[in-house]
Amino acid sequence: MAAVMPAPAASRHLMSGNEAVARAVWEAGVKVAAAYPGTPSTEMMEVISTYPDLYAEWSVNEKVSLEVAIGAAYAGSRAFCCMKHVGLNVASDALMTLTLTGVIGGLVIAVADDVGLSSSQNEQDSRYWGRFAHVPVLEPADSQEAYAMTKAAFDLSERFQAPVILRMTTRINHVKSLVTVGERVPHVGAGFKKEPGRFVMVPGNAVKRIPLMHQRDGALRAAAEESPLNVIEDGDDRRVGFIASGPAYMHVKESFPDAPVLKLGFSCPVPVDKCRELAALVERVVVVEEVEPLVETELKAQGLKVLGKEILPLQGELSPNVLKPAIARLLGEPEPEPAPVAPLAVFPRPPTMCVACPHLGVYYTLSQVRNINIAGDIGCYTLGAGHPWNALDTCVSMGAAMGVALGMDKGRGESDKDKRIVAVIGDSTFLHMGMQGLLDMVYNKGNVTVLLLDNRAVGMTGGQDNPGNGRDIHGEEAPRIDFARLVAALGVREERIHVVDPYQLPILFKTIREEIKVPEVSVIITNQPCVLIKDYHKQKPYEVIADQCNGCGNCIEVGCPAIHVTRRGKEVKASGREVELAFTRIESAVCTGCGLCVQPCAPKAIVHHTPTAPIQFVKEGGRA
Repeated sequence: MAAVMPAPAASRHLMSGNEAVARAVWEAGVKVAAAYPGTPSTEMMEVISTYPDLYAEWSVNEKVSLEVAIGAAYAGSRAFCCMKHVGLNVASDALMTLTLTGVIGGLVIAVADDVGLSSSQNEQDSRYWGRFAHVPVLEPADSQEAYAMTKAAFDLSERFQAPVILRMTTRINHVKSLVTVGERVPHVGAGFKKEPGRFVMVPGNAVKRIPLMHQRDGALRAAAEESPLNVIEDGDDRRVGFIASGPAYMHVKESFPDAPVLKLGFSCPVPVDKCRELAALVERVVVVEEVEPLVETELKAQGLKVLGKEILPLQGELSPNVLKPAIARLLGEPEPEPAPVAPLAVFPRPPTMCVACPHLGVYYTLSQVRNINIAGDIGCYTLGAGHPWNALDTCVSMGAAMGVALGMDKGRGESDKDKRIVAVIGDSTFLHMGMQGLLDMVYNKGNVTVLLLDNRAVGMTGGQDNPGNGRDIHGEEAPRIDFARLVAALGVREERIHVVDPYQLPILFKTIREEIKVPEVSVIITNQPCVLIKDYHKQKPYEVIADQCNGCGNCIEVGCPAIHVTRRGKEVKASGREVELAFTRIESAVCTGCGLCVQPCAPKAIVHHTPTAPIQFVKEGGRA
C-alpha cells in the first residue's frame, strides 16, 4: 500500500471509524502497532501501515499481536493492537496478566464487535473484558469520536499505567463521517527498565500486584465520574431518559431527540453517580446497550430503578425501528407504523466463492466422496457448507478443524465407526491456530486426513499477506513458510504429505480417496493462489457450445458463479428413470480459464472462448 502523506493540522477528511483510529494512532506518537486481520477491524492496521515513523506488522494471531504491543509498552513506547471480538478471546491469556503488570508507555487495544453478525460466527460483547480484566473501556459513537477517544485512550493508559480497550462495532468501523485531524506528536519511549517484581509474573510476584489492581479500580471509578466523555444531555420530554453508549446513543438521539440522555463514552467503570443524576431528571430510565445488559445489571445492583432488556432485544442493533415501538409500548402509546417499503423482486444470491477460486475443486471433489465427516474452519472455505457442495459439517473457531476432527475420530459412535474423518483448514488459519492442533493430532495418533488449502492470502478479509506467501504488511519480501516441511516437522510422515494442484480434479480426487483409507494422519496441501491477488494469472476463458450441451449439469456442481443455467428440462432414460436436465452457459467476460468446469463435462461441450470480431464502422469516403 502506498504511503499516505500526513494531512495538514486541523484539516477535515471523510473517514471510516477504522481510518479515524489509524490516523489517531499515528498522531499519538505510537511506535509499534500489530494485528491479525479480522472483519470489521482489518482496515485499522492496513491504514496504519501506510503512515511513516512507526513499525506495523501482521502478526500470526491476536495473542501474538498483543504480546508484541506489550513488549513495546514495557519499553516505554506507545503501542497499539486491534482485533475483532473473537480475536480478543485469543489474546485474553496475555491480557489477564497484563492487567497485573500494567504498562509504561500507553497501550490501546481496539476491539471491533460484530453486532448483528455481518461476518462472524458469534455475537459477543467485548465490554465484559473491561470488567474481567479491570481495565477502562471507551466507546466512540462516530468517526470523530473514534479519532478523539483513541488519542484520549493513550493519555488514560499512561495516567493509570493500564491498557485501555477501545470498544467499537461494525456500525462505527465501516461508516464514514467527517473527521477533523491534526499532526503527529512524537512520543519518546524511556526504554525498558528491569523490574522483575513487576514484569515477571510468577505467583509470588503476581499476588503482590493484585491489591494495586484493585486500588486502580477505585481511581478509575472516580475518573469515569469526572470524565468529559460521560455527559448528560438534557431534554424537554422527561417521561423517559436514556443511558446509552456507542452507536446505540446515535439510535436513541435519532429516535427521541427531545429526551434526556446520559452518553457514556468512558463506560467502564460505570459512572454510577452520573447515572443517578440522570435518573433524578426523568420518570423512567431505559438503558440502551448492544448487546448484553452489562450497565443495566450493574445499575440495578446499585439500587437504581432502570429498564433495559425487559423491553429491548438481547441481540442485534438497537436501531430506531426497534427502539420506537419498544418505548411506545412502555408508555402505553400506539406503536408507530413502519415506513412502507416497496417490495424488491431481487433474485436470491446466497454467498459463494469467487469465479475460479482454488477451493471450488476441493469442495467439488469432497462432495463426490462418500462416507466422510468433514470438520471445517474459519475462512473463505467455510462456504463449502453451502450449495451446491454441502461438503462441510462443522465450523467453530479459528483452528478448531484440527481438534474437532481428532475428537470425531476418537469419539466415534456406532453409526460413525466406518466413517473417514477429514479436516479442512486454510493457510493463514493453520498458521494462526492450526499448527498446535495438527501436532496434537499426530502426537495422539489420530486417523484424520487434513486438507491444507494454501491460497497465499488471508482471503476472506481482503487478501492480506501472511508468512505463507513471502510478503510482509508493506508488500515487501519476507521469509516464506514451506508448508510441506512445516507439517513434516510437526510429525506427519513424508509419505503422507502430498502437494497437489486443486485445478487437477482427477489427481485431487485420487489423492483424497487414497489418503482417507490410510489409518493415520495425512496432509494434502493445495497450492494455487487466491484469484483476487497478484499471484494469480488469468488464462483464456471458456464458453459452452450450446448445440453440444446435453444438460448433464455436471459443470454446475463445481459451483463456479460464472456458470449460468439457461434452461431446464427432463429426460426419461431407457430404464424408465426420469432425470433433471440443466443447460448452461459461461459468462466468458468473468471466466479466468481455470478449467475446472471442463473436466466433469460429459459431452465435452466446453471449449476456449473465441471472441467475436469487433464491428468495423466505415466513414464516408471509405476510411475507418
